[in-house]
Amino acid sequence: MKNKDKIRPVSDLRNNFAEISRQVHETKEPVFLTKNGFGDMVVLSMEAYENLQFESEVYFKLKEAERVRRNGGKDYSPEEALKMLLKEAE
Repeated sequence: MKNKDKIRPVSDLRNNFAEISRQVHETKEPVFLTKNGFGDMVVLSMEAYENLQFESEVYFKLKEAERVRRNGGKDYSPEEALKMLLKEAE
């Protein structure tokens, strides 16, 4: 896919919805929509959005664990921390 296909005018959402939907599902990449030449919206598949949310949640939990460790909390190996995060996600 060309980079130009990732940035499209917002009118394409109305005129080419099926194509944009197929694109975001197949590529798992966002499509950026512009309005009057400026960024306006981002379209993602639900799967890509949920993955993004999960990654963000893991990142913030790891940052919090690092803060606790620096302040004298228990030290966990990366494997232990990942195991605990995955157990919480169940």
